Amino acid sequence: MSEVDMSFCLLFKNLAFAMFSSLGLFNQTPCPEYPQCSLTPCLFSHDRSPALSDSTTQQKTSAVHTLELQEDVDGGDGPRKRRRISTSVQDDTSSVSTSSVSSQSSRESATRPMQDSDDALPRTASRVISPPPLRANRAPISKPAQVSDTKAAGAQTNENVSSPQPVAKQGHAPKTKAPGESLNPRMLLNPPVSHPIRLRLLTMLHEQMTRLNDEVKKSDDASKATLTLSDAELITQALDEESQTARKSPTVYQNVIKSRIMVLKKMKLAVWKDERSKKVAERLPKGVSGEKGLPKPIETGLTPAEETIFVPRLAAQQEGLNNHGYVTTIPTEPELETARKGVESAQGWEQCDRCSTRFQVFPGRREEDGALTSGGQCTYHWAKPRRPDTVKGENKSRDAKYACCDETVGVSTGCTKAPSHVFKISDPKRLALIMPFETTPASDRADGPGAVCFDCEMGYSTCGMELIRLTATAWPDGREILDVLVRPLGEVLDLNSRFSGVWPDDYANAVHDDKTAQQMTDDGKPRLQIVNSPFKARKLLFELLGPDTPLIGHALENDLNAVRILHPTIVDTALLYPHPRGLPLRFGLKMLMKKHLDRDIQMAGSQGHDSKEDARAAGDLVRYRIGEMWRKMKGEG
Repeated sequence: MSEVDMSFCLLFKNLAFAMFSSLGLFNQTPCPEYPQCSLTPCLFSHDRSPALSDSTTQQKTSAVHTLELQEDVDGGDGPRKRRRISTSVQDDTSSVSTSSVSSQSSRESATRPMQDSDDALPRTASRVISPPPLRANRAPISKPAQVSDTKAAGAQTNENVSSPQPVAKQGHAPKTKAPGESLNPRMLLNPPVSHPIRLRLLTMLHEQMTRLNDEVKKSDDASKATLTLSDAELITQALDEESQTARKSPTVYQNVIKSRIMVLKKMKLAVWKDERSKKVAERLPKGVSGEKGLPKPIETGLTPAEETIFVPRLAAQQEGLNNHGYVTTIPTEPELETARKGVESAQGWEQCDRCSTRFQVFPGRREEDGALTSGGQCTYHWAKPRRPDTVKGENKSRDAKYACCDETVGVSTGCTKAPSHVFKISDPKRLALIMPFETTPASDRADGPGAVCFDCEMGYSTCGMELIRLTATAWPDGREILDVLVRPLGEVLDLNSRFSGVWPDDYANAVHDDKTAQQMTDDGKPRLQIVNSPFKARKLLFELLGPDTPLIGHALENDLNAVRILHPTIVDTALLYPHPRGLPLRFGLKMLMKKHLDRDIQMAGSQGHDSKEDARAAGDLVRYRIGEMWRKMKGEG
């Protein structure tokens, strides 16, 4: 090397030493002037000890990686800590021993950073590390022998180090009990008063409830175990009462709460027990025990004969009913001809009553493949969409959801599949083309019922929605006078069993005469009589009616159109108990029975409705309304 090069190298070393001496970036780089270098200390390394071979380094690295992978496998189900790397992980052919490496690392650790040595192990390799969170629901994996030995060696080395306590059940986190509510007013969007005032009133309310509850505990009443509240239940009851008052009566909140506190302060033990008994009875299931499980009795104050005389007063006026689905006049021949031409031009194309898909109907089956309809399967929601009640204070309304699957309208195409599409005909002219309407004929029967309750069940066929069951009961006693299955005019597409309650087995077990009807099948269901057509069913119903016989039912336009009857004297509970916003909105029969008679009907779920139950329920609602009207008339004198 020339003198110029040596002087340049010396200058570079001095500059580099001045700039990077504190960082130690060149302490592993061999000094280019060694052994003639005269700088002390020198920026470069003067160490000429033999380095580890590449193969040895690779073996050590792979061994460490293997241990880390085995650690992950081994620690899946319990408390884990890092393994201490012992001499067992080093290859036997390595020329560097663990003792020499560790001693060299300990000597140089005071003056050299940890990364200065390639073969020195980090201190964290022998230090106990806090275990990571448990990973639940993992199958245990067998531990390799090498890992077990390493773990044992690490345990011997760290005898004086406290290890994590073992978990009683591996793979499962300990269950924690959710804390109950505290005696703190619930958060409201618009509280009536400040929080301190609410807290003070809530505390006073809770104190009075606690005092009465303690008196129940000390009493000798046999029912005290049922009437006594726990501490958490007392807090919940006080919170419920306070928050309900704050929401419903915000303007007079303080007056109402203070009055309630005074009432509780002066309340006797017997009155408190009565209140508790009523709340306990409200939580009992229907039909178990208590007054809430019994059907509400109907007391009209009239005899059955007097009720029959009274019921024509409730008959609906015929005017205006044709605007809401009732057929009040028979379609004329020109109207029928116009409807006939329209049906011919449509060539069997209809709109599905469930999914609104356009499809084609083939009465008598299509010659090519015997299909009754086109379009394949029908995907639909069997329940109507309902819009949730808006919370007070919210500016925007909530999205409507289907009651069957709780899916938002417009998001889901359907939750139920049917083999084919179905359709319904509502136009009276098209209905008359399939089966003509008839007016109730005059009857000379003197032994007929004073009034008749009836209900129909419908299913889908190639002729639309048709009658498949007809039930009639005498009023007011509810005695059954007619209950038959009906064979529809068209080929059956869907019996609509979820709502009609008629299943294919009912047709298979049906009888053709009334003498053997009502016998039980193997599954406990009665064998119903079956008639060959809706014409026969209508004839049987006409034998029970006259033009002046009150015909009672709910939403009678559907039933009357299914049987193709024009009856002048109808008593429709949908009109007796009108919706506040008027027709076509109406209350359901199930809701009316629950509201007025505290009776649950149509509780079979997917098994469908019972037309006999629905007919009797409509008759009971009429009796309830007659009782109300009679009491009002007596009060008015």
